[in-house]
Parts: sequence; C-alpha cells; structure tokens
Amino acid sequence: MKILTKVTVKQVLTETSKKELFISFSNRKAQLKKELEQLQFEWKRVEKARKYPDPTLRQRFEKEMDTRLEKIKLLDFQMEQLDVLPIGSELKEDELQGLVEVKVGDDWNKIRFERSIIVKDGIVIDIQ
Repeated sequence: MKILTKVTVKQVLTETSKKELFISFSNRKAQLKKELEQLQFEWKRVEKARKYPDPTLRQRFEKEMDTRLEKIKLLDFQMEQLDVLPIGSELKEDELQGLVEVKVGDDWNKIRFERSIIVKDGIVIDIQ
C-alpha cells in the first residue's frame, strides 16, 4: 500500500546560494516598491478624477499599499537574517507530498515521521 506523506525540502546555505537568495529578495523587494508606487499613482489619479472619492475605494487602495509595505518589511528582515546566517545552515525551502510504500512488518514509527530532502547548490545530497 502507498500513502501520502509530507516531505520537507531543505537547502544548505553556501556562498552561491546565499548570493542567489539575496538577489531573489532584492528583486522581489524592487518589484513590490514598483507596485506600491503604481498604486500611489493610481490613487492620486482617482482622487483628481472625482470630487468626492469613495471611502471604500480609498480603504481598498490603502489596504493594498499596506500589504506591500508589510511584505517589504518582511523581505528586509529576511535579508538581515540571511546576512547573519553562517554557511552550512539548513533553510526550509519547500514542502511537498510524496508517496511512501507501506508493507506488513514495516516499522510504523519510521514511516510516520516527516521525511526531508537536503539540497546543496541545486543538487540533492541527502534523503532522510
């Protein structure tokens, strides 16, 4: 019988992966800043177009802008943490589902524990 189980993918931090993560965070942050500027521009355009702007519309714009600001703050925090982490640290990258073969006589305690895949610079180095 086969059952579904959770598989965690962990990435071993190397100089290369650290740089790639930092670039990824920086790109995402720049994208969020562009979106925030676009929302601010659109809101100003809506305000000028109407004498009496709709308060619910204003709330929606503010909510979207706040969401992006929070994501930017989170990325800043992640970039700070990335800078502090030592090379060789394991970072949780993803969570997947995998099939596990279960047969009569298998040790249930080994089967039910979460499995993980360790990746270093894009190459699987260990499956636990």
